[in-house]
Amino acid sequence: MDIIGFLKSQFICHLLICYIFIVSGLIINFIQLFTLILWPINKQLFRRINCGLAYCISSQMVMLLEWWSGTDCTLYTDPESYHKYGKESAIVILNHNFEIDFLCGWNFCERFGVLGSSKVLAKKELSYMPIIGWMWYFLEIVFCKRKWEEDRKTVMQKLLNLRDYPENFWFLIHCEGTRFTEQKHQISMQVAEAKGLPKLKYHLLPRTKGFAVTVQCLRNVVSAVYDSTLNFRNNENPTLLGVLNGKKYHADLYFLLFTIGRRIPLEEVPEDEQECSNWLHKLYQEKDAFQEEYYQTGTYPEVPIVPPRRPWTLLNWLFWALLLLYPLFKLLINMINSGSSLTLASFAFVIVMASVGVRWMIGVTEINKGSTYGNNDNKQKQK
Repeated sequence: MDIIGFLKSQFICHLLICYIFIVSGLIINFIQLFTLILWPINKQLFRRINCGLAYCISSQMVMLLEWWSGTDCTLYTDPESYHKYGKESAIVILNHNFEIDFLCGWNFCERFGVLGSSKVLAKKELSYMPIIGWMWYFLEIVFCKRKWEEDRKTVMQKLLNLRDYPENFWFLIHCEGTRFTEQKHQISMQVAEAKGLPKLKYHLLPRTKGFAVTVQCLRNVVSAVYDSTLNFRNNENPTLLGVLNGKKYHADLYFLLFTIGRRIPLEEVPEDEQECSNWLHKLYQEKDAFQEEYYQTGTYPEVPIVPPRRPWTLLNWLFWALLLLYPLFKLLINMINSGSSLTLASFAFVIVMASVGVRWMIGVTEINKGSTYGNNDNKQKQK
């Protein structure tokens, strides 16, 4: 192992990275709190400022993938449509198979300049999570309890609030509702059989109600639906811990303006909820076919393009590192010079708690500790 690779695998480096992320994130959350005074005065200014502040947080995660681990990301798409990415608002349908698929989604948002304004449909519990959850609150992220009878009104109102958003944004949505596991897939296909729907080999049955409402509320706001399917070469199983250790992955993303041989503007997506549901089910059948082709050939049918990395994620991280590491090292030197056993014991306690916190944050992304949503029989009713 080379010296750089060795250093990347050391826990002390991970601790410093997490220290920068946590402290800078809490500082930014605190600044975001004060931006609330702008909402009644100038809502659009509030939104633009929070897009920039959110970028300062999320870009640190993207920096780990792009610059720390050096993961390669290849986009397979129609070259004629490539120039539209980042220049229009869009709904992006993502598959949900890997521990870092959210991070890869952010990576492509960053490469097309919409990371700060990107939106998601997220579970309500995440809104209470410091740093990212709080950041999302100020970004007007749509949170749901995964109980559609309770969610419908809230989700619709949140989506309608985005109709006058001042920045281009990508609304990232996992229509499967939860990350793919064999157990969830088996239950999902039982539901497909009961409903007379074609079975899927590589995806869960999409939950169509949230997608239909998203299309309905964002009509005339977003220009298109992008269908994307993420895979990693050589049967790699990427993890956030692997990224933190500096492991390099090779991500392939099949990324099309939603199409059946052509670009379909959002206004051509069916408005009727049942027709929209049928449309989405057909899309997932096509996604399954593309996935089968990828496993057989190791490639996608479109032209491979590598979107250029932008320097801003690295520069943002270096700014926060220079700002926060100096006072940390100064404090550490003063504590060592003091020679106080109580001071050193307190510092050791903080290190232990920090390591536990780091492991907890990584654990949130792990598949075997993921959501049980979709596992229970009483949650099999999908529309």
